[in-house]
Amino acid sequence: MVFRDDYFIRRSLIVHTVILYAWITHREVRLRHAKQGRGYLQAVAKDYTLLETVPPFERPYKEHKVCLKWSLEYAWKRRSNRIPQCPHETDAVEILSFPYASSGEMAGVVKKFGKFKNRELETIRKRQIGYPIFTVSIWLYLLHYCKTPLCGLLYFIDSEEMYGTPAVFLTDEGYIHIQMHLVKGGDLAVKTSFSLPLREWFRLDLSVIGGQIEICSVEKDLNSRRHQTFAFREDFFYDDTLGYFVLGGSSYAPGIEGYFGPVKYYRLNRLGTRKIANLFYNKEIMERIELYYNRCADFQSIASEYGFRLSQGEGKCLHENYYLEMNKRYGGNIKCKASSWGRELRDKYEELFKELQDTDLHLPGVPESQKDAGLEAGRRIFEKVAQNLSRSDGLHYISSSVLALMDSSCCGYHRASYVLAVIFEIGLGVLVDPNQGLLYSLVAAQGGDRLALISLGYKHYQGINGYPRDLEMSYAYYSDVAVKTPRDHQHAEGNQAFVEVIRLEDDNLLKAQTKEDGDLFMWLKYEATRGNAAAQQRLGQMLFWGQQGVEKNPEAAVEWYAKGALETEDPVSLYDFSIVLFKGQGVQKDRRLALRLMRKAAAKGLPQAMNGLGWYYHNFKKDYAKATKYWLKAEAMGSPDASFNLGVLYLDGVYPESPGRNHTVAADYFRKAAEEGHMEGTLRCSQYYLTGNLPSFPRDPEKAVIWAKYVAEKNGYLGHVIRKALNAFLDLSWHEALLYYILSAETGIEVSQTNLAHLCEERPNVAERYLATDCVWRYYNFSVSQPNAPSFAYLKVGDFYYYGYQNRSKNLDVSVQMYAQAALDGDAQGFFNLALLLEEGYRIPDHILDHLDINRTADSSNIPILQKLYERCWNHSNQESVSPCMLASLYLRLRIFVKHTLPSFLVYFLGSLVLSALLVVSVMQCSPALLVFQSPALPLPGEAQAEYSSTEENTNETISAQQEEPTVTNDSEENGTGPQWTRSSS
Repeated sequence: MVFRDDYFIRRSLIVHTVILYAWITHREVRLRHAKQGRGYLQAVAKDYTLLETVPPFERPYKEHKVCLKWSLEYAWKRRSNRIPQCPHETDAVEILSFPYASSGEMAGVVKKFGKFKNRELETIRKRQIGYPIFTVSIWLYLLHYCKTPLCGLLYFIDSEEMYGTPAVFLTDEGYIHIQMHLVKGGDLAVKTSFSLPLREWFRLDLSVIGGQIEICSVEKDLNSRRHQTFAFREDFFYDDTLGYFVLGGSSYAPGIEGYFGPVKYYRLNRLGTRKIANLFYNKEIMERIELYYNRCADFQSIASEYGFRLSQGEGKCLHENYYLEMNKRYGGNIKCKASSWGRELRDKYEELFKELQDTDLHLPGVPESQKDAGLEAGRRIFEKVAQNLSRSDGLHYISSSVLALMDSSCCGYHRASYVLAVIFEIGLGVLVDPNQGLLYSLVAAQGGDRLALISLGYKHYQGINGYPRDLEMSYAYYSDVAVKTPRDHQHAEGNQAFVEVIRLEDDNLLKAQTKEDGDLFMWLKYEATRGNAAAQQRLGQMLFWGQQGVEKNPEAAVEWYAKGALETEDPVSLYDFSIVLFKGQGVQKDRRLALRLMRKAAAKGLPQAMNGLGWYYHNFKKDYAKATKYWLKAEAMGSPDASFNLGVLYLDGVYPESPGRNHTVAADYFRKAAEEGHMEGTLRCSQYYLTGNLPSFPRDPEKAVIWAKYVAEKNGYLGHVIRKALNAFLDLSWHEALLYYILSAETGIEVSQTNLAHLCEERPNVAERYLATDCVWRYYNFSVSQPNAPSFAYLKVGDFYYYGYQNRSKNLDVSVQMYAQAALDGDAQGFFNLALLLEEGYRIPDHILDHLDINRTADSSNIPILQKLYERCWNHSNQESVSPCMLASLYLRLRIFVKHTLPSFLVYFLGSLVLSALLVVSVMQCSPALLVFQSPALPLPGEAQAEYSSTEENTNETISAQQEEPTVTNDSEENGTGPQWTRSSS
């Protein structure tokens, strides 16, 4: 407090106010160990004064009388006048600032908090670990109460993967369940006496101080509210740095069905409802969500009542054999007539009533519940719209289809919601409306549409189209689909197809696409009939997943699996057939035959079959010892499935002779499976990277997003849309191809973005007529932001920025980055374009040369760099023929020779010639007779060799001197035009 900080006094106290108290008390009333306040108040005489404090930088230095080294004294003097400042930090944290759609699945937003950098705040936080003081404020819009007893609102998971303080859940009756972890161990839970409202925005405020909990529900006008207070004598344990918070669902609990608005968290303060600063910034989207569900309430009410009438048998619509027999005998469909609703309502929702009446109730799979009646009507409306848009001039009807798509969306068919989101967001046949696009994106994602979830994950990952870059929210959407993707693959239901990377620029892959009557398919069928095991496998895969343009047909695929298994006993066919027998996919279940075939395939050394035996003993026999034995064998044979399954045993705590859960060993097995491309293993690792609860998986939200994205983009429903786009392109149906490539490209999958940009280049009249955005510019730029973009896309974007695409400004810095990335991918054109930029006078940045493993010379000459670029270009081009890279390289060498070697040689030659002429003249003047009577003497052989040697030495000197020459200039007389290689990649 007296002296200023120096080398010895590192942290003097910074005191802003000092009060000096003085008082006198009688000896007999003096209280031993009394606090200062009590003694002062009971004093006979007392006084105080405010002392003037000296600011830290006005205090004198203390004379320590110690001789410091010159270096230490100099270092300290440089720092002596630096004013330390506390980091600007607050305990108020905005967890969410953008709406989040929660689909009710096991996915949510994860947030992790560290220690405060500010020492004062960190001291307060540590002091409150055993006496928590905090406030959480959440905006919510609930559609339904929980389908399970509890679903997640906001809860804390500690470092041991257990619930901590606080844990707030919604019940299946709409009440709030609050759970707190105690200092002495164990948990305490309470439930509110009031329930939360449905289909309206409200704010839920939770504040805690010590053992007192206050929960308050506030309507959006912030006036009307319901609250309840709970008081406990127990001490709650609260340390928000030892774990992570979850909004919505996780692997431990499903999320709510609805929407999260802004979420604010006060880590160190308890605030009353009126003091909480948590306003809904985007009021327009809040109002649009409410308007959407108010409009759709009539649709759902009609569909619900219609479904109820069906369940009651009104209209003779029950599924009874009598009606099936009458239908078979007399033909036609038995229809339910919804004729008791009012005329005005029927006219308003004419399309919905028509679809409800036309529902064919005899087709298998037609839903009977109240909810599914509307969903079926929505699906039929959407299919009619899709069929209309798939015509040769389908996009001409896009604007007139919007109302029908809105009706389909209101019925709960959320693929229609996603299509509407894309239409409004990019302006497909309508004016661009970002807010309407955001509305339908959120609605589709809340309804669980896979494409909408992937699309929102991509946009929050990239931070595009007005979506904030939020890695945790991006992960929430991606993981929602990633969790479903393996399940979708296993069930293989609905419109699914294998996600294939087929580029429209790749003629070989396009030629490999076929159909059931195509030459390739017929040849495979012929070979399979002859007993070719590889052909049988390929046919089965093509038919089961719908690959290479073949329509999905599980029943036909099973026939080829059976043929390969029972006739040729091919191990892969044995395994495939046993799996479909276990699951009953395309064939009736037969567990006994499936097990026999699985054993036979395992005996032939197939790792998948060995893993399958472990799966059988784990799922059906609950024999973990045998399951472990088979999985260890399969893992030794290289099965990633077995690695994942061993990890599950450790995670569940059922690994033989290893009691208790072991997250560390489980994570190691999951990582091993993920490195082999295993989807569920990759998803598990992404969760570890997001939470950062394991030492071997430090928190890395971006890596978590990338791994979850990898799994989500393998979803079969996305593959079906990509396949439809490719089939339309092969059938020359440009409108349909454009539509489906747009739908898949907006999910962020690179191959669709690249193909769409190529299609827009090939068919500019279609793209420009129906799209309000520049398709080529938008999707090539999106493509190159992906880690797996093709080299020609980098070249395209490089050309855009080099020439200035569509009157846009040039940007050589971006252009050289694109060319360098193409070069790193091994594209010769990338090296050539970099060399051309260098010759034009552009200086390639050092960090790009470092990536290309090219060192800039000390004298800053560009000639060695040019040589390396042209050599790399030549090495990566087709060396069997004359390439532009080869010509450019040879031309560069010729220019170097002309510039350096040839001038030196000419000087020597001309000098020798002049000297010889002078000698001849002098001889002629001195001895004229010699010219008459003697012929000129020939040079001796030794002299000629010496002259040649000296010339060669001089030439070598000039060649070596070329390394010291400055940068190559663009002098046309000196360099000439030279060979040119087209900059465009096409």
